Amino acid sequence: MKQSESKNQDLFLVIDMQNVYTKGQEWACEGIEAASASIQLILKSNAPEKVIFTEYLAPEHPEGVWTEYNRVNASINANPWLNEMMPEFLPWTKIWPVYKKDVYSSFAIPEVVAAARKASRIIISGVVAECCVLSTVFAAIDAGCKVIYLTDAVAGLTGDSKKETEKIVSYFAPLHTECMTTDEYLKQQ
Repeated sequence: MKQSESKNQDLFLVIDMQNVYTKGQEWACEGIEAASASIQLILKSNAPEKVIFTEYLAPEHPEGVWTEYNRVNASINANPWLNEMMPEFLPWTKIWPVYKKDVYSSFAIPEVVAAARKASRIIISGVVAECCVLSTVFAAIDAGCKVIYLTDAVAGLTGDSKKETEKIVSYFAPLHTECMTTDEYLKQQ
């Protein structure tokens, strides 16, 4: 992992911004509209050298607790629209890669790990703060990555649980993590 923090060395990770997390859906995340707007600001800025989108899709052959997870969420898992990226990100997914995962952490994706090893910092955004995002933050730290957690570009199940997640991430500062807003990140560029 390179330790310099040149603006062109960032990997912007957009985690699971899928329709299932939008308002009115069973897995709706509070503040997803604001998180989406912040993510789009970063994308339009061209600040990060590399962008990767991830999307969660249920495992075909689940094991352990994932078997029960699939059973409980069968109707969601079977709905193609719920599993698609939110419409505002579709143009960006034609420019940047989208990798699928069937666990919480985006670091289960070999291409994410490879890109992270070339980056100075991993810029974290997306959903769900309390599971996929937090799991990815921990895996990134374990992989030796510096994590920038964009507080206004992450949405969670509730505002309170999102704040709790942010607090957990902040405990790893300043060595492993740094929490900042989108505006603060863009001012560094």
